[in-house]
Amino acid sequence: MNSHVQLPPVEAAIIDLKARFGTAALTGESIRDLHARDESHHHGQRPDVVVYPKTTQEVADLVAIATRHQVPVVAFGAGSGLEGGAIPVAGGISVDLSGLDAIFEIRADDMIARVGAGVRRLDLNTALRDTGLFFPVDPGANASIGGMVSTGASGTNAVRFGVMRENVLGLTVVTAGGRIVRTGSLARKSSSGYDLTRLFVGAEGTLGVVTEVILRLHPIPEARSAHAGFATLAGAVNAVTDIKRAGLSIGRVELLDQPLVEVVNRHGEMRLEPLPTLFFEFHGATDDIRSLSGTVGEIVAANGGTELTWTAPGSETQTLWTTRRDCLAWAKAERQGAHSWPSDVCVPISRLADVILETREDVAGSDIPAYIVGHVGDGNFHCVFMLRDNEEAEVADYADRIVMRALAAGGTASGEHGVGLGKRKFLITEHGADAVALMHQLKAALDPLGIFNPGKILPDPAPSDLINTPGRTD
Repeated sequence: MNSHVQLPPVEAAIIDLKARFGTAALTGESIRDLHARDESHHHGQRPDVVVYPKTTQEVADLVAIATRHQVPVVAFGAGSGLEGGAIPVAGGISVDLSGLDAIFEIRADDMIARVGAGVRRLDLNTALRDTGLFFPVDPGANASIGGMVSTGASGTNAVRFGVMRENVLGLTVVTAGGRIVRTGSLARKSSSGYDLTRLFVGAEGTLGVVTEVILRLHPIPEARSAHAGFATLAGAVNAVTDIKRAGLSIGRVELLDQPLVEVVNRHGEMRLEPLPTLFFEFHGATDDIRSLSGTVGEIVAANGGTELTWTAPGSETQTLWTTRRDCLAWAKAERQGAHSWPSDVCVPISRLADVILETREDVAGSDIPAYIVGHVGDGNFHCVFMLRDNEEAEVADYADRIVMRALAAGGTASGEHGVGLGKRKFLITEHGADAVALMHQLKAALDPLGIFNPGKILPDPAPSDLINTPGRTD
């Protein structure tokens, strides 16, 4: 071999990675295909190599190699993302963090757990089973904790327990050049220094690779579940708005529109009135639940709802929440060759009914099945399209209109799925050019070579000239 021949950066990086990681650095087509996409509608792109580190130090060594050769680094968790955040659009290294699956510490008295980024949500709650505690953030999929940190995940419990930003106390992150940075502490609050923890939560791996997470845990609540149907979709949404305005604390409230309820009746164990429906979970002692649910029942009735139908504790309650989890998969199965495209917007609770009703009216003119479901207690809803490949352009138009409708209402383009690939174009509309310019400056400061998950979140090109323009508002 001619030692004077300079290899392309990726090939040189692969040689160094194989020397450092051996059989944990893989270039076979099948393994690269598995890391080429997530669960989103976005088209896949193979990485050049997949590496399976098992420790934070190994991730640091990997990033140091990537820095030396200026090769992209894209973190991969469970592959359950919905906005293309883990797709290596520029090739490079896919860092599979599934091997960082240690639960290092459960401090039951402090209600804190310290875990590896590769720990799965359900596995953590299984480990917590005998402590009387649980980790409440539930995005539906059995996502990895690191992936949930990166997307700023949420879920059905957010109305009571908050989202990832409220439940992450500290992080270990590998940053540029392979530097290991630890943020936060075991304390449940702090006013010390910049809040670096929340800078990395929701950054989708564009500022560094999260390897360890300190999580806030919560006592498992006493709970009862119920559901109610509504004469109109507006009535269902307005009932939630009235419950929030009344200051009533409920554990969960989930919306299923009528077409999705009809899917449930065709496939599930539950039999519901074919009406827009809310699923409720109430937390507290028996007397507290009785009082709270009585007031909620009055609000439901005032908005055209049926009486609350209670599920028996145990299997019947489990069936209700399993139904909520599985109903969209049933809807997809009804259309041969279909894949799903979920929108994900969040709006002020006062505008929720308007935005949902306008969305339902907009999509009613399409032959593509679309279902509205959401964590409406915090203003977050999804319109989920079940489309075939030749319908992507039409759905893209609908999805864009949903986002613009939410932004016009003072909301956000992404409530919990992240920005990833598909929503970069809305960032300036939502945040303003000066704020996006500042985001670009932060990215450049923390990732000067631009190797961490390139092509995600931030729109191109960087509006670097705007940050020093006083008074600019466009």
